[in-house]
Amino acid sequence: MIRIRRAHVLVAALAVALCVPASGISSGSGLPTSIGKGEGQLNLVAWEGYTQPQWVKPFTKATGCKVNAKYAGSSDEMVTLMRQGGGSQYDMVSASGDASLRLIVGKDVQPINVNLIPDYKNFIPALKSPPHNTIKGVHYGLSLQWGPNTLLYNTKKVTPAPTSWSAIYDKKYKGKVTVPDNPIQIADAALYLSKTNTSLGITDPYELNKTQFDAAVALLKAQKPLIKKYWGLASDEIDLFKNGDAVIGASWPYQTNTLIAAKVPVKDLIPREGATGWADTWMLSSHAKHPNCAYMWMKWVSTPKVQAQQAIYFGETPANPKACTIMNKLSPGSAAQYHCGASAKYFSSIKFWKPPIADCGNGKKDCMDYTQWQQAWTQLKG
Repeated sequence: MIRIRRAHVLVAALAVALCVPASGISSGSGLPTSIGKGEGQLNLVAWEGYTQPQWVKPFTKATGCKVNAKYAGSSDEMVTLMRQGGGSQYDMVSASGDASLRLIVGKDVQPINVNLIPDYKNFIPALKSPPHNTIKGVHYGLSLQWGPNTLLYNTKKVTPAPTSWSAIYDKKYKGKVTVPDNPIQIADAALYLSKTNTSLGITDPYELNKTQFDAAVALLKAQKPLIKKYWGLASDEIDLFKNGDAVIGASWPYQTNTLIAAKVPVKDLIPREGATGWADTWMLSSHAKHPNCAYMWMKWVSTPKVQAQQAIYFGETPANPKACTIMNKLSPGSAAQYHCGASAKYFSSIKFWKPPIADCGNGKKDCMDYTQWQQAWTQLKG
């Protein structure tokens, strides 16, 4: 319940910040009651690895909807792309929690009728109406997959095997470190400091007062000389490890799986300090030109088979636990590996992305908001 109440506070604060009245959010009336004929195509903004041929080609064959995907390297880029051309250039976006509420409050996405998606009823409870995509009972998207941000390393170049995020701040790897080009990386630094510098009093890596924020930024500034490259697309990091330009960095399981398939000696882990993570949502543009194909897509990607295929390919956890058995058939042991059907306790142990706001949730409004995070990140990179 605390997470839900905080979500309502978050939306209200974001509405003020964006000069959008909270009462302007749709009540959900006027939702479609059926899916019409497909329009022949579907234009998506997606994370790299979310629109693979193994599930896209069968979808097109079954529906006649040709999928055109634009990969984004960050949540900021996703928000920008969804607002291009008056918001009509793309039909859908696979938004993470640090973008979804911005898109809702900015009226860039519209409510959806989850009753038109048969497998929605099978989703884990935590992802049926999560606070990052459902406001006062109104669904602004379909939960997709979720997972942690991991520590990736070359097993031949990084010894002994790391157990802490301290490895990406270690000078012995100078010029061989890579981390995402994303302001939300400040939260990863804050999470590390919450365990290693308890005097700062950090309890939530997304709710940082100025002292806590400055400490996280200072850590990242000290790390900067060690960085080979701040990666945008997942393929950027993959190339860095393939070429030997990077041997350690912050990553996603997708990069690990791709590199292992290419016989690059890598492993990943969740360090002892814990991890941030993502919970992604397919969201429908308020100005979508192909809404029927969009609903067909949401039906398709929520089915157990496609959920299992994507989970294994990307290295993440499906929203639909009926995918677990299929995962094990496709790749023995993968369901347990990616915590398919995990308990609510495990889900809540990951610090999922959310937009930082001034309201700290403790009666104070002295936290640094996302605009300040963006400014600090831009200055940091120089």
